[in-house]
This record gives sequence, C-alpha cells and structure tokens, in this order.
Amino acid sequence: MRASLLAADPLLSGGVDFGVLLIVLVKTVVTFAVLLVSVLFLIWFERKVISDMQNRIGPNRAGPFGLLISIADGIKVFFKEDLLPDQADRRIFRLAPYLSAVPAFLTFSIVPVGGVIHVAGHDTRLQLADPPIGILFLLAMSSVAVYGVMLAGWSSGSKYPLLGSVRASAQMVSYEAALGLSVASVVLVSGSLVISDIVAEQSGSLANINLIRLGFVPFVIFLVAATAELNRAPFDLVEAEQELVGGYFTEYSGIRFALFYLAEFMGTITMSAIMVTLFLGGPNGPGFDFLTWLWPILWFVGKILVFLFFYTWLRATLPRLRYDQLMDLGWKVMIPAALAWLLVLAALYVERWYLPVATAVGLVAWAALARALRVGRERLARGLQEVGE
Repeated sequence: MRASLLAADPLLSGGVDFGVLLIVLVKTVVTFAVLLVSVLFLIWFERKVISDMQNRIGPNRAGPFGLLISIADGIKVFFKEDLLPDQADRRIFRLAPYLSAVPAFLTFSIVPVGGVIHVAGHDTRLQLADPPIGILFLLAMSSVAVYGVMLAGWSSGSKYPLLGSVRASAQMVSYEAALGLSVASVVLVSGSLVISDIVAEQSGSLANINLIRLGFVPFVIFLVAATAELNRAPFDLVEAEQELVGGYFTEYSGIRFALFYLAEFMGTITMSAIMVTLFLGGPNGPGFDFLTWLWPILWFVGKILVFLFFYTWLRATLPRLRYDQLMDLGWKVMIPAALAWLLVLAALYVERWYLPVATAVGLVAWAALARALRVGRERLARGLQEVGE
C-alpha cells in the first residue's frame, strides 16, 4: 500500500529490498548528473547558436568547438569571493538560491525519459518517480520556485533587488494561473493525474498526442506561460539591467549566483521536458526491433532539443516587452483564453449539447471583458489629456 502511494513504478511492485533501494539511489544520482550535464550543454548550445544567428564566432577556446566553456566558467565562479551584504538576512539570503534550483530538479524527477527496462532482475521505468499526484506535484514545484525569487530580493537588504523580486514574483504568479489552466485541459482529456498514464494515453498514433487532441490552444498557452515563468526572452524583465541593475540576484556572487544561473537553465530543460511529456507524447515514437530500450530515449531527447532551439531562437531575435505589456498579456489574454478553452473542452467531453450554451456564455463574457477594458483605456486617455491641459 505504501509503495502504491509513493510511486507507480513496477520496481516497487514486489516489495522493497536492498536491490530496490540501490536501483533507486542509482537512478537519483544518474538523473541529477544527466540534468547537470544537460545544463552545461545548454549554456554552450545557446551561446553557440546565438553567435551563429548574429554572425559571430562564439565560444571557441576551451575545448573542441568551445565545448568546455561551461566547465571553465563554473570553475571560475566557484572560486570567486562570496559576498554577504551587511543589511542582509543571512539565513534567508543563503537559503534563497536553493529554493530556486531544487524545484527544477524535483520537477524533472517525475518526467519519463524512456520505457521500462530490466536491471538486476527488476523491471523499472526510466523515470525517477511516478507519484499518483504527479500533475499536482508539478504545479506545487512550479509555485515553490516563486519563494526563491521573492526571498532573494527581500533578504538582500537593498532596494533594487527587492524591486526586482517583486516584479519577478508578480510575473510568475500571473502566468502560473494560465499555465495551470492549460495543464487542467491535459488532465481533463487524459482522465488521470499520473504522468505515466498521460504519456500512455498519447501512444498508438500521431492523432493521439495532446497537441492535436486539445486543439493546439492549451499547448500555445503553456508554451508562452512557461517562457514567462522561466524569465526567458522576451519576458526577461527581472534581469532588465537598464532598470534594475541585475534584478533580484544583484547582491549575489560566487557559487550562490551560479545557483541562480543554474536554476534558470535547469528550469528551461525541465519545462521543455514537461511540454514534451504533456503535449507531444513524451518518449513515444516509432521504434525498431533492435535496441528497443534506446529509441524512446532518442525520441525524448530529440523533442527536447527542438524546444531548446526555439528558446534560443527567441532570445536571439525578440526584444523584451514592457512590463505593462507583460501583465496585460497574462491577465487580459492568456487567462481568459485558457479558461474559455477549458470550458469548451469540458463541454465536448462531458455533454455535447452543452457546447452551444458554453460557447454563447463565453462570447458574452468575452464581449463584456472587452468592453470593460475599452472603457478603462478611454478613461485613462481622458485623464492623461486633462493632466496635459
């Protein structure tokens, strides 16, 4: 009973012994190592791709093709002086970087990167954990990351980091709602909170993946909301050097600054993996009769690389939004669109006769919201005109 509450992995179906504990320990270490190496690769990949897009050379000194540049930077930042401001709350200041980095790793731990393999007489999934509340765990870890950002700025004892943390927290909380509604659409059509069940529901054919079953809209909303959650361009306002010096981590240096840097890139990989899992079938894909355990891993890695290239492409091409544009997009477009599409999907899957009613109610609500926003803009314009006169 306890095993079923902890995970749905077949590894725990026959009880827990020393061999099972050893396999779980090895899976934990391997997952962390793979994610850490992936971060090092992503840093090199992003710098190299952006340099190519901007007709520059990029990193080419440390190692072949500059592959060791991330390791060189990591060694350099590890030996930098660790600063601690006089006005800082010492305990919270030291804790905040871990509250940003740890949730990214814990979120990746529930992602299936392959199928079931046989190891040392045991069958186990290529997935660290598969809890029965996997989706709720995902949303919880996404919310916990906000605390790391907020506490980092508050504990620094400086005004600019505090302003940066308030801005970042408002941004993350705003887009968390749209992200949660898009995830709710996935749960609705899959009928389960278990990550492995959601992946299994998308197997069989291309038409079964949630990207198509949900009509593309929840995927687009999740992609935009995840980009804002990760503070990636064009939503990287928390690092707007022209306004806030460096944002919430202005007072950080050395290894603690590296943890924030690590958390950002680790979160990019984790969110890419989550999107692949929820909308693109995870490791599902065509296989062959040889090395059957390898093909799901290759499909999973290939899908993630597409998203990583997409994020890099955005960073190389788009300017960052103004903060009012950022909040308008989140509250006035993303959340209403996600909620409306969720109601339409619920109408289709629960009672088809309810669809015309839900559509009519949604259109009326949308018209009322548009009118309210238009009235607000008109009043603001009149107020500015009166002030000018």
